[in-house]
Amino acid sequence: MRTIDCAVFFEWEYDEDFISILAARLAARKVSYAVYRPGEFGSVGDDLKRNRIRFRTAIDRASDVDENCESIVKLAVERGVHVVNDPPKMEHSSDKASMHLEFITAGLYVPYTIIISPYSAEQEIRLSLNELARLGRPFIIKPANTTGGGIGVVTGAENLHDVIETRKHHAHDKYLLQQKIEPIVISGRRAWFRPFFVFDRVFVCWWDDTTHIYETATESELGSRELQEITGIMRKIRSVCGLDFFSTEVAATREGKFVVIDYVNEMCDMRLKSRHFDGVPDDVVGLIADRLAFSVKKLAGKAK
Repeated sequence: MRTIDCAVFFEWEYDEDFISILAARLAARKVSYAVYRPGEFGSVGDDLKRNRIRFRTAIDRASDVDENCESIVKLAVERGVHVVNDPPKMEHSSDKASMHLEFITAGLYVPYTIIISPYSAEQEIRLSLNELARLGRPFIIKPANTTGGGIGVVTGAENLHDVIETRKHHAHDKYLLQQKIEPIVISGRRAWFRPFFVFDRVFVCWWDDTTHIYETATESELGSRELQEITGIMRKIRSVCGLDFFSTEVAATREGKFVVIDYVNEMCDMRLKSRHFDGVPDDVVGLIADRLAFSVKKLAGKAK
């Protein structure tokens, strides 16, 4: 049987750069690894079933869209492999309606939100004028489970008609009607942040919600009380979702609150800023890859 410290699965063409950086970090830490693409999932799954191969850990960036990879990951978990991220926790975290309620319970600030049932379950919806007024205008409409890359999200909803028509698009999904948050401006920048959690380390970026442009937070900024508060928020979110690697959006408001906007992004977009105008800063991607490599090395050592 061939034993590999870390199996890496991916399917998105724009993940190539990140996977190359991750592979280099794994090699630098002397972690044996194998990278698998969709054309290889079938044979790898067969090898795993027949005990011709064994993984000590795995990094999964494909099972959410590829059934063959999903089967491999489930079998690996059944055999005690630590997978980043664990499939049941991924599924739970992807439901924004559930996360909204659990975040409130955990003491996190979230936008005022109304959760409505799927169109397939209840075609008519009942919203009071007070509820609509509290949402403000414009407000946001988003499906609870179908929002990867902003799919299905309406950011400029104005009235009940917009709600009625939008929820038909993903008829079997719950919908969230959400207050639109306007951040304060700090040093000429909108105080909107995209923090990443990677095995108990938090990496914070400025992220403009209107342009989707990232900027790396400086050391002095990271030492400020405000950005240290974001680290605490990320650890609270981790206690709710249980994921090893995720991101979210946090905005500072004029009321002095840090509001968590997009809850849990369980499959982080790791495109490089040097290659894509709206990509993650290259230095942050490198830090994330190194943290993953460091962590899977520790886990692989425990699995021997």
